[in-house]
Amino acid sequence: MKTKGFQKTAWSFGLFALLFVIGTCSAPKNNLHPTTDDGSWFFLTEQQAQMPTYHTKHAQVFGKNIDGYNVFVLQGIDRAQSHAPDGGGYFIGIKADPPESPIGYELKLFGKSLIKPPRPTSYCSGSTYTAFIEAMNLIFPDGAQRLDSLHYEALRMQEPDGSRREDLVKFWGYWNADGFGDHYALVQYAKMGKRIHPNNARPGDFMNISWKKGGGHSVIFLGWYKAPGDTMKVRYWSSQKRTNGMGDDMVPISRIAEVCIVRLVQPENIFTFDINAPVNTKVKGDTLRLP
Repeated sequence: MKTKGFQKTAWSFGLFALLFVIGTCSAPKNNLHPTTDDGSWFFLTEQQAQMPTYHTKHAQVFGKNIDGYNVFVLQGIDRAQSHAPDGGGYFIGIKADPPESPIGYELKLFGKSLIKPPRPTSYCSGSTYTAFIEAMNLIFPDGAQRLDSLHYEALRMQEPDGSRREDLVKFWGYWNADGFGDHYALVQYAKMGKRIHPNNARPGDFMNISWKKGGGHSVIFLGWYKAPGDTMKVRYWSSQKRTNGMGDDMVPISRIAEVCIVRLVQPENIFTFDINAPVNTKVKGDTLRLP
């Protein structure tokens, strides 16, 4: 009996040790800090550039060479994309009935609803905001106990009666506004982000694009790419018409007039930002001059 007891104890200890080793090897590294970079341009490999339009491997494929909070943003993309494996549809139309929907599923922050979508479709700033919110859910598993009612209300994408929250009204209103909304919301309003130069950009950074032919786009940067024939391109994730909603897209930088890139650096400010903070919408963008 003693021998059997000893064998059982030894077996149990061995199993525990094996599980400990497996758990240690598979545990993700601590990324609870701002993403770092060395100032060099982040060029995609061929494998990264050839990823399909729709996939949920952004953290795995584009996050393997980066650290910090951007990894959570890439995981947030994957969470959002999992709700729309074929893009989910793209639609804009404030006056339509039902009206446009920033995102096509009920987005929640720490279990609290931010929007009950009137449509299953999405558009650009709604998709990037969704990835940001999903990143917050991952970074702060105890967020429900820390988020007060005032800050929750400021982060909503709808008014309490279900009507549209207008541009320049609180957090989502600044994010969704024309121009460099990521800068308005993350850098100025909530002081959660900092502006970075294009050569510092890393996958998971938020980027607003101003097109040469007019209009803009809210995207999440995935990398620069030197295509055959020396055509320089940028790959990003967002919601756009040509991907039928949420998905990866890649365009020549020759189409871009300016960009404004913002990195998440102080996510904890989501609990304490001044909900009445002033915002200056006169922000100048950066022109792209890749090496």
